[in-house]
Amino acid sequence: MLSTQMSEIRSESPATATSVAASSMEAGWQRQGKLWSNLKELCDVLRIPAVSSLADDELLFQHVQFKTGQRIHTIGQPFDTLYIVHSGFLKTVLIDEFGNEQVLSFPMKGDLFGVDGIHTRRYASEAVALSNCDLILLPFKKFTALGRTHVELEHAMYSVMSRELVREQAMVSMLGALSAEARVARFLVSLSDRFAEMGYSSKLFNLRMTRHEIGSYLGLTLETVSRTLSAFNEIGLISVDQRSIGIKDPEALKTLRRLPPSSSRAKQIASKKSKQLARKTAEDRAALEQLAAV
Repeated sequence: MLSTQMSEIRSESPATATSVAASSMEAGWQRQGKLWSNLKELCDVLRIPAVSSLADDELLFQHVQFKTGQRIHTIGQPFDTLYIVHSGFLKTVLIDEFGNEQVLSFPMKGDLFGVDGIHTRRYASEAVALSNCDLILLPFKKFTALGRTHVELEHAMYSVMSRELVREQAMVSMLGALSAEARVARFLVSLSDRFAEMGYSSKLFNLRMTRHEIGSYLGLTLETVSRTLSAFNEIGLISVDQRSIGIKDPEALKTLRRLPPSSSRAKQIASKKSKQLARKTAEDRAALEQLAAV
């Protein structure tokens, strides 16, 4: 039985895995450098323990790259593959009968998506690249075969799926309980934490999604998102330069419930400018005194 199961896993070799990924390959383009990841590398990307009983080169998983704007899978497409983000940023969306999009998630490095296709064997959402992306393909047949022979790997993969589910539940809870300003604040904090997990700066990063897409994800209008970001910038919680976001006061963003009224914000801004002017004046006076002493 074990030998049969292992042959089932090994049958997904580079030669046959290419045919499994044929539909994805038509939309994507082959990576020029690294074309395959072994199991340890796969586990590292997912941030789960590696399976020590398998040799590093015993199992290989194919990489496929997609350009900005390309679709990885569409709603109703037959399901056969799970996707792991090796690099890049994506969005998953639902599309109604009128063509309106509802953003469900923003997968990034270390995330697993495509799970919604397991139940009906057809993808229930659409995945679109927001930047050039490098994805690792995990054919579902290979995953189930691995699970039969390596229970610890199966449990670890289920923990990854559970991690995504918990994140989605937290978002639903947030949408029902928080003000518009608090939703945007928590979204920025969440992005900051995610960038830190990936080894990037948590204080300064670029938004790969548009303000419209953020609004769709948070249940807000484009205008509300733009107005809120501008207000955060005005009172010194963040800095905004087009898509570049600088996090200046993460603790305030975590605890923010509502923005103060416009009149109060105007007073805060005026007071801040007055203090900056006073400090600059004091610095200039000190510099002049030093020159006079010389």
